[in-house]
Formats: sequence, C-alpha cells, structure tokens
Amino acid sequence: MPASRSTGEARKGDTPCRNCWKNWRRSGSTFDIPGKTRRLNELDRELSDPDLWNNAGRARQVTQEAGSLRRVVDGYKTLQSDADGLNEMLEIASDEERELLAEEQASIQTRVDDLYRETLFTMKHADAPAIVRVKSGAGGTESQDWAGMLARMFMRWAERRGYKVDLLDEQAGEQAGVLSAEFIIRGEKAYGMLAPEHGVHRLVRVSPFDANNRRHTSFASVDVVPEVPEEEINIHIPDSDLRRDVFRSQGAGGQGVNTTDSAVRLTHIPTGIAVASQVTRSQIKNHEIALQILKQRLYDIEMRKREEEEAKARGEQKKIEWGSQIRSYVLDKQYVKDHRTGLMKHNPDDVLDGDLDDLMWAGLEWMAGKRAAEDAGDEE
Repeated sequence: MPASRSTGEARKGDTPCRNCWKNWRRSGSTFDIPGKTRRLNELDRELSDPDLWNNAGRARQVTQEAGSLRRVVDGYKTLQSDADGLNEMLEIASDEERELLAEEQASIQTRVDDLYRETLFTMKHADAPAIVRVKSGAGGTESQDWAGMLARMFMRWAERRGYKVDLLDEQAGEQAGVLSAEFIIRGEKAYGMLAPEHGVHRLVRVSPFDANNRRHTSFASVDVVPEVPEEEINIHIPDSDLRRDVFRSQGAGGQGVNTTDSAVRLTHIPTGIAVASQVTRSQIKNHEIALQILKQRLYDIEMRKREEEEAKARGEQKKIEWGSQIRSYVLDKQYVKDHRTGLMKHNPDDVLDGDLDDLMWAGLEWMAGKRAAEDAGDEE
C-alpha cells in the first residue's frame, strides 16, 4: 500500500472492498494486532498502578503510547467487522447493487489507509512538537538562499495544516536567504511527520545570482528533534560549560523590532553546540528558552549514541544517517526526488510552497520498514 497513493484512491478493475481488504490482510505484519494488543494490555496494567501518577513524565509517556495503540487496535477490529459485513453483502448483491455499494467500499478504503498511516509513527515522541533547524552549507549566497527557501517550505507546510510556528532564531544571509534558522512547529504529530526530513537537502538550478546563467548545486542541512518534556530529559549543564552572548533581536523593521539587547545565544563549550532565542523581549525568558532547546539537542545526541551502541552490540555496521543526502530538488528539470524512497514529484514549485505530505508519508513508510527490518534482526 504505497504511502504516496492518495487516500481512498481506488484502482481500476478492483472489486469493491474485496481487493482492498485482501491487500490489507496481506499487510498484517505491519499492523501486528496481536503484538499491539499484548503491549496495550501491559500499558493498561501500568496505568492502573496508582504509583505511576507520582512520575508525571512516565505517566504522560504511557498514556500517549496506550492511546496510540488503542486507536490502531480498536480501529482494526471495527474495520474488520465492517469489511467482512460488506463482503457478505457483495456475495448476494446484484450488479446494480454492487454499484451502490461502491461508496461504502471507498469509505472503508479511506479508513484502511488512515489506519495504515497511524502505524507508520514508529519513532519515540511522534506526538511531540518538532524543533527544526535549517543551516546553509558551503557555497555562500547560493546555499544561504537555498536554506531560506527550505525554512519557508517547512513553515508553509505547517501553515497548510493549521500548525503553530514559533521562530526561535534567524541569522540572515549576506545577500539573500539565511545562514541558519531555527523554529518550533506545534501540531498533531508534528515531530512524527517531520522526522523523515532530517538530513541534507540538495538544490540544482540555474542560479539567479549568476550573471552567466550557469547551473549551480547547493546544499543545506535540516536537523529535526522532538521537544521532549523537561522532566524526561533530566540533563544538568554546569554554568562553567556555557558561554552566554546577548545581542539585538533581528526583525523586518518598524515597531516590532527590539531596540535592546534581549536576544540570547548559549554555546555549550564541550560540544560547540550553539542555540539562540529572540522570541520574546525578555532577556531572562530568552535565556530560559535557549537553555531548554540546548538540553533538547544534547538529549537527542545522547539518544542517537545509545542507538549506535545497541547496533554495534548486535554486530551491525549501521550506515551513519546524519548528514546524508536525502532529497534533490532539480528546478531546471522540474522534479524533486527522494533518494531513500525513490519517490519523484514533478511539481517542485508546489513542493517548495509546502506541498510535502506525499514525500513525508513515503519517508515515514521507509523509516517504518527500516525499523521493522532491524527488529526482525533482533529476534533472530
């Protein structure tokens, strides 16, 4: 069931519901209802323990995981009943009645696709807000302009979905675009949807900054981490490990520009990670926000190290995904290609205007398949 196929799209020649249900049953390894049911029973037992609620972080995590599993398990059972009932009706229906049942078939197919997509959120903290950082690569104005285009693309995607975007920091490019931009996107499964965008994005185009109209290739990195609850992070950063700089917030001009040095940049000396916030006019509040984002990034690095150590313990030589080129946007030939999934889109202008859902769903399907293969290797 390709993630790039439009929800509810029927294939020519399909028998109403019969083929969709047959294909769905064939994908039972993805749904794994027995396994999800066992895990849900474990979580329900934990939820019934009064001591759980003394740990707010763990209680939130268990509640979210149980809710996600319950939607899949209950949804599967309801769909199984509805699809089996429809198939029984089709067995005795006339050709004319079959045509009337086509609408019900389409509805069930849509629900199947929605449930299938629910199973693709295999990463931890899928429901959390996403902290996105876009950074230009080497190449001066070309790469800076590309980084600005990418930041706008993700913000436009968020706007299309009705998500909230909070710009944390933006360092303008010398002539165009940005050196870097960092923002938080808040909305339903924001991190889950944006997780596949983590990596290097490549742009190929005839440069508008080249008087000779030559073709240029530019790169920009996209870093996506979840906004994890503070009580779960539990990271203490000594003051001696921090360098604190204050500066004047940047803006488009007018009354909204801050005329005092209220923006804060924190640099973690041991790792060199720098985080800035100019969200508010309060230097104290911006310090708190920057410190929290820094902790999120250090937590993400620690989680990635643990995953690599676990892979080595299993004897795996895992390919390092950080910084790998995941997608090319070739504007002069009018296509966007994801190198992990092979999905191509021939409407790059729409993609850059935030039409990312097909690419994201395909990326999520790729990630889920990769995770399933790793889990299967663990069981062996």
